Amino acid sequence: MTTPTTKRLTRSSQDKWIAGVCGGLAEYFGISAGLVRILFVLSCLLPGPQFVLYLILWVVIPKR
Repeated sequence: MTTPTTKRLTRSSQDKWIAGVCGGLAEYFGISAGLVRILFVLSCLLPGPQFVLYLILWVVIPKR
């Protein structure tokens, strides 16, 4: 019997521009890292704590 592997959210070490948060989220959800980055940049045009959330994720999500 094989044990099922669990998906873990980690910061990407290969697909990163700043800290690997968007790349890690893209890998976890199985979508394009470019799409995650575009959605993040577009969300920054709206009022809210998007940049602060990115910084929190940078600290909280472990590096692979």
